Amino acid sequence: MANDPVAPEPPGRNRRVDGRRLRSERTRQLIIEAYLDLLRESPEAPTAAQIASRAGYSVRSVFERFDDLLALSFAAADYAFAQGTAQATIRNVDGDRQTRLRTQVETRAQTCERWLPLWRALMLHQNESDQLKVRIERMREAIVWRLKLMYKPELSTLPDPEQKQLLIALETLTDFESWGRMRERHGLSIEAACDVWIKAIDRMLPPTPPTG
Repeated sequence: MANDPVAPEPPGRNRRVDGRRLRSERTRQLIIEAYLDLLRESPEAPTAAQIASRAGYSVRSVFERFDDLLALSFAAADYAFAQGTAQATIRNVDGDRQTRLRTQVETRAQTCERWLPLWRALMLHQNESDQLKVRIERMREAIVWRLKLMYKPELSTLPDPEQKQLLIALETLTDFESWGRMRERHGLSIEAACDVWIKAIDRMLPPTPPTG
């Protein structure tokens, strides 16, 4: 028996489906951005009602796209990681010591300034989910990878155990909360806080080996 012919898709159906998908993705993105905006305004975790109101949607719309607020925090972490990676362009890797110092610090400062509130929210809930711990660890690994890249000449002069110790110290120094303390507790401007980091890292690094 011959197979029945497949009925063609009604004209315009694919466009309607694509349009709905795009609107749903746009709604999802606006909810994530509303969540992030609220975190920047207050250290208190926003409620679903607050997020929905800021995004311009109903609470039902929030939970149609996210199982719960923890899932929303996962999505926000993924968004932040993607944005941070895109914005933290690798520059001046082959520059002189002071150029590399300033480039690495200013890039890290930009990341901390923008994403500190989200980082604090993630840390607050890190023990609630292994998925969240994985995202936090991925962010930390990215920080260490960039430190290795930017300070490769200086690190190359050290044996492996000392390299590891120095990287631990550098990661700790340039942690989100370190930035938060400089900006909030000590009231430093972005420029002044960057200078603190630059001078501290410069003291910690071994001498730069000669080139050529």
